[in-house]
Amino acid sequence: MLEVNGVNSFYGKAQVLNDLNFTVDRGTVVALLGRNGAGKTTTMKSIMQLVRPRQGKIIYQGQDITGWPSHKVARNGLGYVPEERRIFTQLTVLENLEVGRQPPRDGCTTWTEDMVFDLFPNLAEQQMLTIARTLMGNPAFILLDEPSEGIAPVIVEQMARVILQLKAEGLTVLLSEQNLHFAQAVADGVVIIEHGTQKFVGTLAALQSQPEIRDQYLSV
Repeated sequence: MLEVNGVNSFYGKAQVLNDLNFTVDRGTVVALLGRNGAGKTTTMKSIMQLVRPRQGKIIYQGQDITGWPSHKVARNGLGYVPEERRIFTQLTVLENLEVGRQPPRDGCTTWTEDMVFDLFPNLAEQQMLTIARTLMGNPAFILLDEPSEGIAPVIVEQMARVILQLKAEGLTVLLSEQNLHFAQAVADGVVIIEHGTQKFVGTLAALQSQPEIRDQYLSV
């Protein structure tokens, strides 16, 4: 469903991503793992065209979206939940949800307020509200940047259940994480990056069978 092909992304003259290559199959959850500063957020922003790759391509559902305006990417079914949340604090929960609303999309769940209230036990949590607002855009594919960061353990458990429910609803998910335990609870596949370069691409089972990879690139 998503192909990241030879992507090189920069901030000014500083190169952050180096020939990144991976795919995300429809209906799966893939975890983008790496330490802080590894390039996970830049990968997300490059997919959404918030950072334009200088080389390489982003292919979404068979279409090259490299260079598209970010709003056009979103309107084609890619939903993005940024690490910094970007909740409109001056708006109510319902008003925040309304901001994210898009028309129904063929082949995708059409989310309503009642559905997101059923899915999310506490929309006062900014993490939950940001995901709910993104769902109101009826995405086919959702990017979650550090969904478990800075939240209480009980909310982390709820977040894992939410991601598995999104998969059950037919969404495809790419999430960036430092928390390997959280990723193991939800992910089918894993991409590990270090200094913007991929070091491992494979299934979660394959990673678990290679503890030396885990220890080298994910240990604190």
